[in-house]
Amino acid sequence: MPIREQVPHKDTTDFFTEVEPDTHEKKTYHEDLRSFPQTLTNILKKWWLVIIFALSIYAIYLIQKHLFFETEAGYIYHYQDLIGGKIKVYTDEKLGIHFRMPFKSRLTRYNKAWTVNFGIPYGGHQIRRKDPIKVTLADSYTAKIPATFRYKLPSNEQKIKMIHSEFKSFDELIDSLLIKTARDAVVNTATQYTGEEFFLGGLNQFKAALIDQLRNGIYETKRQQIKIEQMDLAPVGLDQEESAQLRKIQTLVWKTVPVIDPETGKKVRIENPLDNYGIEVTQVTLGEPIAEQQLEQLLSEKKRLVGERIKAVQEQETAKEQAKMVQLQAEIERTKAKQDALKQKYLALIAKQREVEEAQKQAEKEIIEYEKAKKLAEIKNAKELEIAKAEQNIEKANQKTELIKAQAALEIQKANFQAAQFEAKAIREKGVAEADVLKAKYKARTPELYKAEIQREIAQIIYPNLKGINVTMPHNVVNLGDKDTPLQTNLDVLSSFATIGVMEGLEKKALSADTATTESHAQQ
Repeated sequence: MPIREQVPHKDTTDFFTEVEPDTHEKKTYHEDLRSFPQTLTNILKKWWLVIIFALSIYAIYLIQKHLFFETEAGYIYHYQDLIGGKIKVYTDEKLGIHFRMPFKSRLTRYNKAWTVNFGIPYGGHQIRRKDPIKVTLADSYTAKIPATFRYKLPSNEQKIKMIHSEFKSFDELIDSLLIKTARDAVVNTATQYTGEEFFLGGLNQFKAALIDQLRNGIYETKRQQIKIEQMDLAPVGLDQEESAQLRKIQTLVWKTVPVIDPETGKKVRIENPLDNYGIEVTQVTLGEPIAEQQLEQLLSEKKRLVGERIKAVQEQETAKEQAKMVQLQAEIERTKAKQDALKQKYLALIAKQREVEEAQKQAEKEIIEYEKAKKLAEIKNAKELEIAKAEQNIEKANQKTELIKAQAALEIQKANFQAAQFEAKAIREKGVAEADVLKAKYKARTPELYKAEIQREIAQIIYPNLKGINVTMPHNVVNLGDKDTPLQTNLDVLSSFATIGVMEGLEKKALSADTATTESHAQQ
């Protein structure tokens, strides 16, 4: 007890205060463990539908993942049944969903095409990136060559099975075969070129040789000392015509060269490892090669020397050209003076020729005009002569026509006269007969009564017909004579009418002659 009294109250309180929370936490933990089953039961009662749905989804996912698999375009699938030992290869021709043995099968996916990139900036998923390939050239210089290689796997199932049996995975195929084959081809091809050959225009030839070896097999090579031609500068000299030109020099260099088959004359090739698996190289691209510092300095120095050489040659050529220009200018002046003199001479000669040509043209023109006027006069005279002849022929034809008409008219008059005589004779005979009849009538009847009957008959015939009749002046009048000298017989009357007909015919003939004369004068 005395010992307890010496301990401060505050410290005792703090001690108990620190111990009590630990006891409380342990107590709470044990209480939670005892209530966990009840809590779990409550959760299951409240969310049992959701839990069952989630478990179903997860079960479907596990079944789908381990019971089925899907093949996509652009990939090749190697399927192996571990129980039955059955192996299948699925290519683009067998796309879709396929069955697999759950938990006892192995599925390996290979990309159908793949790119191996050595130091070229390039984006994409189907690519494996590596550093640029470091190569040693034939003259011991080194360089880094960025490049990309595009590979394509075969569609043959046996080839895919062979690839899988040896590499087991696509990553192992890339690392063990594709990358090493590409790097080996680049390194072996680089030993066939010197640094100057490679960096001064030989990159395209290097690429062609690289593609040839990747597709057809690596060259079998040997180390050999050969002569190579290099471009060098000719000495600068004022009197040298070839001082502005580059010249070729030959140098002995140890190089790796392909072995040539003496029988076929073709390059001997090592077996291509890609051919065994049916892998194709579809594309090779090269980036800008990077030379080591010493080679870069050598090329830069040579470039500088070439530039200085070109500058010196240009200055020399400029001086030569200036001297030539002075001579050429003097020659041009002399030629120009000669040309001016010849030009003046030619101009005077041309002017003289033009005057002569103009005089000749004027004379020819006057001759043509004279000939033209002469021909026109001849044509006009011939035309007038033809017109006169035509008028004369027309006059003769008219005269003949008039003569024929006159003769015809005369014949007509004669016929009319004869007809008139015959008619007069007939009328006379008829009149004599009628007179005899009248005489007999007169004797038989009283004259006054007979005249009255005749007048009555005449009135019955004439008066109805006089309606609407216009009386015109006669063209010819036959005078029957006075009471003292009357026409005694009908023959006298017919003779008068015949005379009238002859007069009318002569009148028509006269009128026709006047008309023809008027027309001939009008034509003239």
